[in-house]
Amino acid sequence: MSDFETCRAAVRAAAERDDASAVHEALASAPELSWTVELLRPLPEYLRLRVRLRADEAYGRAETEQQRAAALYLRVSESPELAALGPRELEDVVRTAVARKAAAAACKRAIGRMQLPWVLLDGLPDDARHRLLRHCVERYRDAETPEQRDQAVVLHAMASAGRPDDLMAADRHRLLAGWAGKVQYTLESYDAAWVELASGREIPSALGAEMRRAYHDSQPLRTTASREVVGLLAERHPVLNAGERWSDHALAELAGLPAAWADVLRHAATLTSVRPSAPWTRTARTLLAEVDAERFLERVADWLALLGGPPTLPRERVFPYDPYNYEVARGLVWTLSFLPGHARAPRALGAVLERALRRMPGVGPGMPKLANACATALCTMEGEAALAELARLTTRVTYKATLKILQAGLDARARDLGLGREEIEELAVPSFGLSPEDGRRVVRFGNEATDATEATAELLTEDGTAVLRWRNAAGKQVTSVPAAVRRDHARRLKELRAEVKEINATLGAVARRLERVLLTRRSWPAQVWRERYLEHPLAGTVARRLLWTLDGTACRYTDGALRDLAGEPVTGQGTVRLWHPVGRTVEEVMAWRRRLEDERVTQPFKQAHREVYLLTDAERRTATYSNRFAGHILGQHRFRSLAAQRGWHDAELRICHHDTSYPPAVRELPEWGLRAEYWVRGEGESGSAPTTDSGAYALLATDQVRFYPIDAPGNTIDSEGRQGFCMPGPREVDPVPLEEIPARVLSEVLRDVDLFVGVASVAGDPTWQDGGPGGHYARYWSSVGFGELSETARTRHDLLARLLPRLAIGDRCHVEGRFLHVKGALHTYRIHLGSGNVLRDPGDRYLCVLAKSEPSSSAQVYLPFDGDWTLSVILSKALMLADDTRITDPVLLEQLRG
Repeated sequence: MSDFETCRAAVRAAAERDDASAVHEALASAPELSWTVELLRPLPEYLRLRVRLRADEAYGRAETEQQRAAALYLRVSESPELAALGPRELEDVVRTAVARKAAAAACKRAIGRMQLPWVLLDGLPDDARHRLLRHCVERYRDAETPEQRDQAVVLHAMASAGRPDDLMAADRHRLLAGWAGKVQYTLESYDAAWVELASGREIPSALGAEMRRAYHDSQPLRTTASREVVGLLAERHPVLNAGERWSDHALAELAGLPAAWADVLRHAATLTSVRPSAPWTRTARTLLAEVDAERFLERVADWLALLGGPPTLPRERVFPYDPYNYEVARGLVWTLSFLPGHARAPRALGAVLERALRRMPGVGPGMPKLANACATALCTMEGEAALAELARLTTRVTYKATLKILQAGLDARARDLGLGREEIEELAVPSFGLSPEDGRRVVRFGNEATDATEATAELLTEDGTAVLRWRNAAGKQVTSVPAAVRRDHARRLKELRAEVKEINATLGAVARRLERVLLTRRSWPAQVWRERYLEHPLAGTVARRLLWTLDGTACRYTDGALRDLAGEPVTGQGTVRLWHPVGRTVEEVMAWRRRLEDERVTQPFKQAHREVYLLTDAERRTATYSNRFAGHILGQHRFRSLAAQRGWHDAELRICHHDTSYPPAVRELPEWGLRAEYWVRGEGESGSAPTTDSGAYALLATDQVRFYPIDAPGNTIDSEGRQGFCMPGPREVDPVPLEEIPARVLSEVLRDVDLFVGVASVAGDPTWQDGGPGGHYARYWSSVGFGELSETARTRHDLLARLLPRLAIGDRCHVEGRFLHVKGALHTYRIHLGSGNVLRDPGDRYLCVLAKSEPSSSAQVYLPFDGDWTLSVILSKALMLADDTRITDPVLLEQLRG
């Protein structure tokens, strides 16, 4: 149809016949989109709708740009919003309209009753753009409502494509002010801001910060306008957004630093990928060459140490952090990894990684991408310091994505060196300059001009903890840091304290790695073991407090040599293994316990006092599963945290939803070819179960412990638990009979599960005395909170029976049955050895004593091992209740008087 009137006649004839297909064909074949717009408008509404229904099929058959644009227009002509289309499709419609001199029709639709928020006009020819801009101005002047006027302003800004323009500037500023707090949902705000910035005018700093946040959010607004605006803001606004502790601190310091520092941060903000590209890296290294590397490392490490915490300025949304500042932090992490030969750089990245993984309520790890960046950067760094930090972090990190990166990095180092993973972890333990002979290091603080010593610090380890001992200029020991050191050597003092913290973290990593060895067949040639453990300045402080076997003979390092129970030296160059109570006689185990207690040795973890879980008659009857820890109610988040710490994999947070399924918690044991499973499920019916703010089950119900071949398909259970756990798919594998599980493996797995129940059960929470939501768990809380003792609790019973006579409160305490009995001046109390719950006699009246997060008993009472938090709580309560006349807590006093 070559002319408009012929086309209109064809459309009218088809409409009179009520033939929607013919109407659509006539409209779609019009040579100008403006004709399609004009001819569609007078048709009855029902016919327009029927035409639109045929547009999808026509779009797929379109052979020309005009046919495709017409079909698109017809498809959306009756839609409530043109936003139903994607940006590329809308661009096709409007570009075709403008290019064919139908700018008036496009402009009218854009600012009419239908919105056009996603139009991308930057590719239009200049003459077409100018026509559209003129029409916008006309519509702006002729607008009948404020809404039409604003829409004309917006379309004008979008069509301006960032070109300088003074027209409508006041209206743009008014709109920008109204968009504050709503940038995330208002794409056109970037177009208006783009025009203002390109015209040499400024936009408010707060609005610029909000635009940066929206651009870098997890669901980013990425358009030509937004990219250009962020680029212009980088040149003209502060390099960081104010409103966070770390950014406020950095901005304050940057004001007094050379401009080259800000250039590094601007470049850091441009890193948006997981790994930096080669050009990005070259630019970063070039910029770093312009700053003092030592000072840069110190300042940036201090800034990043302040990451997290509540915002210092209000934000438009409840971001857990500022997404733009977060990207800058990721870039800074990589710049730190480019500083060669600085041992503090890996430690700084490790500290940022751990801070980034701090959990936030309802969110989980706060900044996982930042943690992954730290891990990836560490894996690229050379040197012993980076290797040591990787080895340390693999024992502490439980977040699976980050842990996977760290482990892959260690495995790569091991392959490069031709060593096993375990060996590389052992070789990576640094000495921190400690003497091999006595594990000490002396640090001198003096006046360089006069060479006079002002003070000395002695760095050493006591009972497995690194400490500083100070002497003044006269050589006299003092209890605090000398004033001259604080005044004249603040930076060195800060570094020394950071090193003490790092040493303690490394000691903890060595202890955790050795505890994992208890579930393996790991052994060492005697000479290798001596070099890596016994004689190592740092690892030796852990190894010398543990029990070992040399060629099968149990021994411990004391009085300068390895000695057996009889005190006789144990020599030889055979095989060394870590001692485990499984397979040892009761007499030997008890003898070692008494020896350690008599010599007041505190082991880094339970070894001599470790619980042993033997197969019971009930488990022999069930054959393939253990019900020993079934029927408990656990807090889901606490359980998941404990499971991760103990090497278990709890794959998914269990969400309370009727159409989901979850695997059990599992621990893979590749050295034994086994997989242990602890069957736990969400507690409660969908719709009434206690949940967190994120919709996750607050509680879990426990069931069986089973073992499977490591390559067996995994079990799952639906969220409502209707059919129990089962193996989906055609291949089903039977569980391994418990009698075939090696005794050490069975004991260690059940010990883990006992720990989960003992720590995560609601029965150990005093605030659940009322039975929790609806009182449903009152019977469980009472029966478990004061019930029979587990293996762990029985170990506490036996230990306290031996330790109490040595304590200052020993004459007021005794162990009987399931309780530690404490006689105070006001009342007599009973502390349950499993849960730590307290009863007041007479009358078995419950006493709610909330445990502190860090029980103080360990500082006052010797314990032969670290790591039993509940035992520390029990002793802390006993010390307080034995002297109950000095209690000042008003809540507790009210209970004592009742």
